[in-house]
Amino acid sequence: MHHSLSAVGHTACATQCFQYREQHDDYAQPASVRYRGEIVGSTSGAGPGPEVMAATTLNGDTAMSSDGEHAGKIADLMLDVRSGRIAYAVLSTGGFLGLGNTLHAIPWSALTLDAIDRCFVVDIPAQRLKDEPGFDKDHWPSMADEKWGTTVHHYYKREPYWTATR
Repeated sequence: MHHSLSAVGHTACATQCFQYREQHDDYAQPASVRYRGEIVGSTSGAGPGPEVMAATTLNGDTAMSSDGEHAGKIADLMLDVRSGRIAYAVLSTGGFLGLGNTLHAIPWSALTLDAIDRCFVVDIPAQRLKDEPGFDKDHWPSMADEKWGTTVHHYYKREPYWTATR
């Protein structure tokens, strides 16, 4: 199931995430030391989600930057098979019909899922995301390389997920 949002929906998604962050104590912990993704809002009804859901339902979901700009779409989720954690969401930006797009590995902890508006907010301004070089579909980085992963996490001002003690 892919979700599409209008421009009004994009703004609502980003606004709700920011309001939640300002009003809840769970954001008292600095974002840089959070090791998991966050969920804003809740939905009720039959079936899974938003706490547990099929990874494929997130592919194609919209992502917004921290300053409210459309950042791209979730193209994939990368799992750390040994630890059983989501390591990265791969964000697709730019391009048309998959051509000329740039992929970005976003640390899972740098994302907030807005369950009501069905989008993600990347905790980084749009320009900083645009400045991150990313990679293309034919030249993926070695995501298991700790040096590469540490660089990516620090770019997004997050501690690497594998350093979590909890």
